[in-house]
Amino acid sequence: MRLLSCVLLLGVSCAAVLAADEFKLEPGYKLLFNGKNLDGWQTKAAKDGKGEKLDGKTEAYGKRYVVKDGELVIDPAVKGDRYIETATPLSGDFTIRFDFKPDDKCNNDLLFMGTKFDINPTAKNLKIKVGEWNKMEIVAKGGNVAYSINGESAGTKKATADKGPFILRAEFGGIAIKNFRMTDGK
Repeated sequence: MRLLSCVLLLGVSCAAVLAADEFKLEPGYKLLFNGKNLDGWQTKAAKDGKGEKLDGKTEAYGKRYVVKDGELVIDPAVKGDRYIETATPLSGDFTIRFDFKPDDKCNNDLLFMGTKFDINPTAKNLKIKVGEWNKMEIVAKGGNVAYSINGESAGTKKATADKGPFILRAEFGGIAIKNFRMTDGK
């Protein structure tokens, strides 16, 4: 009987830990990345304004970008400076949030509303934990774009465009991204 009680207690404890790690979409947010495929994304638009739609696909650019275990992974073993972007332009005031886990050589970019932000753990002013999940928040409001990592400001930039896609650039090193979401812009 005592063994059965211990087993049940262990099972309940494990379930509680798993439940604590489950992601729940906040009210007023929608997913930009569904964790299953690249629906809503495309390769960076060429000069003609058209990129290759990635709907239903789980990889892009010869597996430079791969959807795996609910994460969007930039694989450093696959070389190439490559971009993917949201298929629908974003505009107005809103917030974007996601979790990211960089490797020690990560230097990949976010390009948005005419701004560029480097996810680079070696940057002195950024408190990025290598090999661990970090939280990114990007707030576009009144023509400015403010970036924060793990609750600390990482910089504010003046937007030079009032609308455009959100672009992920695979430049150097690896990174995994999950729970990618944004407010509806209300």
